[in-house]
Amino acid sequence: MDTAKGGRGGKGGRGRRGNRSGEDRDVSLSKSMSYVLRHGASKMGLQLSSDGFLFVEELLAHPQFRSYSLDDIERVVATNDKQRFKLQSHPEDGRLQIRANQGHSVEVIDLELKRVLTGSPDCPAEAVHGSYLRNWSSIQQQGLSRMKRTHIHLAPGLPGEDGVISGMRRDCDLAVFIDVPKALAEGIEFFWSENGVLLTAGDAEGKLLPKYFSRALRLRPTRSILPLH
Repeated sequence: MDTAKGGRGGKGGRGRRGNRSGEDRDVSLSKSMSYVLRHGASKMGLQLSSDGFLFVEELLAHPQFRSYSLDDIERVVATNDKQRFKLQSHPEDGRLQIRANQGHSVEVIDLELKRVLTGSPDCPAEAVHGSYLRNWSSIQQQGLSRMKRTHIHLAPGLPGEDGVISGMRRDCDLAVFIDVPKALAEGIEFFWSENGVLLTAGDAEGKLLPKYFSRALRLRPTRSILPLH
């Protein structure tokens, strides 16, 4: 919607915000949608369904999204390199819905997650959680925590490896590898999300304890093995 976009530049239409590239505008929309669909819907007066979907027309009607169009949303969903979102038609009335594939801090009952079973072909020997070296001392002592989210996010490999599109941020400089079969054997549940992220709620306290760590790597400036103990 060019008229709305042009109006953001303030007087004269020459302000910095008025000169955003289409890419920057898409990034802004992606971040805003992530917040609404993962965390803030109720705070913004929007209601997610039990399986995490929101009607696109309701999203676009909200003041924060009125400068965007359906085309904008469809483009952001289609081009998102981590496949963060899913669009579908409501099975009863055909109205378009959108949801986040993972990363929620609000309870979502059915995200179409596929449970990982011990010994199944899709059960990885290892999965990796990306973090930052500044957190390593705490992680080394206390394990990984899902914090305020519903799941700890794990990737099947490091960014850039074959088939790995999501699961950790690209700027992470710490990789903690989890022995998935060991954790499964002790009652920790794992699920695959639709976009290939391995999710776990951890133990009763929302943690993956250090005993499940198989190795840890410093990723930058050069890769090196970190001692687990």
